[in-house]
Amino acid sequence: MADRSTAPSAPSAPSPAPRSRSWWGWGTTAEALPDAECIALGQLVPGAADTPRPVPGVRDLALPDVRVAPPAALAPLMSCDPGERASHTYGKAYRDVVRALDGDLAAAPDQVVRPRTEQDVVDVLDWAADADVAVVPYGGGSSVVGGVEYRAGRHRGVVSLDLSALDRVLRIDRASRAARIQAGALGPGLEAQLRPHGLTLRHFPQSFEYSTLGGWLATRAGGHYATLHTHIDDLVESLRVVTPVGVNESLRLPGSGAGPSPDRFFLGSEGTLGVITEAWMRLQDRPRHKASATVLFDDVHTAMDAVRAVARSGLHPANCRLLDPGEAALAGVGRGGASVLVLGVESAHVPVGGRLAELLTLARDHGGTPVPSRPGAPDDDAGRWRSAFLRMPYLRDALARMSVITETFETSCTWDRAAELYEAVRTRLGEAVTEVTGTAGTVNCRFTHVYPDGPAPYFTVVAPGRRGDEVAMWDEIKAASLEILHDHGASVTHHHAVGRDHRPGYDRQRPEPFALALRAAKQALDPAGILNPGVLIDPPDAR
Repeated sequence: MADRSTAPSAPSAPSPAPRSRSWWGWGTTAEALPDAECIALGQLVPGAADTPRPVPGVRDLALPDVRVAPPAALAPLMSCDPGERASHTYGKAYRDVVRALDGDLAAAPDQVVRPRTEQDVVDVLDWAADADVAVVPYGGGSSVVGGVEYRAGRHRGVVSLDLSALDRVLRIDRASRAARIQAGALGPGLEAQLRPHGLTLRHFPQSFEYSTLGGWLATRAGGHYATLHTHIDDLVESLRVVTPVGVNESLRLPGSGAGPSPDRFFLGSEGTLGVITEAWMRLQDRPRHKASATVLFDDVHTAMDAVRAVARSGLHPANCRLLDPGEAALAGVGRGGASVLVLGVESAHVPVGGRLAELLTLARDHGGTPVPSRPGAPDDDAGRWRSAFLRMPYLRDALARMSVITETFETSCTWDRAAELYEAVRTRLGEAVTEVTGTAGTVNCRFTHVYPDGPAPYFTVVAPGRRGDEVAMWDEIKAASLEILHDHGASVTHHHAVGRDHRPGYDRQRPEPFALALRAAKQALDPAGILNPGVLIDPPDAR
């Protein structure tokens, strides 16, 4: 790719050293809830276990034997250390956490390989294709859909391809306000390298600390921003992808009508067609003006009407989260069973108070009661929601230790079906939860992103499970949720990706001619069938 940047940026420092990551659960070991807090949390869920599952030490794990050894040329990049293998076995879905706590690591990779250059990636794929070794690309390991777990069982061995050493911002083009970035850059490290230039990617998924640019691109990740540029797709200028048959590099352009997009071909391919190594990404000036507020609604359907009006207003709030009464209570916001709309606006150039006032007027016209935000105040609902949002994955892990089943799934639908879908999930999934667990449990909802033609509802399920049966119970609840989404013409996922857990729903959602084209592309780009087998399409038989 010809480098069209107007001036070279200073060499970027690598990402800061990460804090001690949990091998079995979300985030860092320091942030995980201690036993006493797990017990206190479990007491809020009738039927939860009395004591938390112990967290096994890596030395106590029974890992499968290593089946493949690296060739001499790749040996310096590879490790079969038990801790490395354990931490790269699963992502961070509920079923992943429970199996890790149970010491079930039968799917552990034989080797973890950390390429230092793109050529290393090429060499690994060449060796793996010849040796019949599956390659599972791995960014930050935050997948909640089985995206980094090998389940095919048809290869001679498996390696986890950890791209975290490819973590630099290589070039900044100020004239075009874009940057060439390596795919292994974690969110905080990426932003730290852009900050001295007054620039930002402004893509903040909940997994921001523990996910990478390459992971966002490969899964078509959704960010924190609820309107306008909601997905990483909107921020891509071009991609560089290593496939088993060659390197694919798209021309860097602001837009093009030249046939099907080569970038969109790989966006969302989830590591099954190639390994994204670099991307030119559109940047923004860092925002200097911010304002937020919450709005209370007595009726959730009235609140949905208000959100639809906001989505069509052209005011493009950065945050537009609607929490139903159950979700608001779970986050510790709202008053007396009200639904809560969290609004936020920001700008790099102009004050935003007027825009927030217009949004609040819209909400008030639809029956809402605005509550101005007072940052740092005890009654600041917007601040409390942000804290709860970031803390939620750790609470999920604590509940898993107490044998409480938690499931979250997100979808999207058009506005004409939104209310019906909301009620169907609450009713039908509630019935399924009762049948599976023997208790009513809870089914809550929030809108994470909104568009002029429809919302993206995000559902949360909490119910006590039976120790030892949690994974099977979770699987039944997941299957029921996919069935409801299919029946109502809703997407199997909005931003979590397909992975392996959503495959049944994805197979029903996609048109068959497209499935034929996808299978043909897989065969053309990965003839040996080594790349993340089982994601998006069935793996071919091993040779």
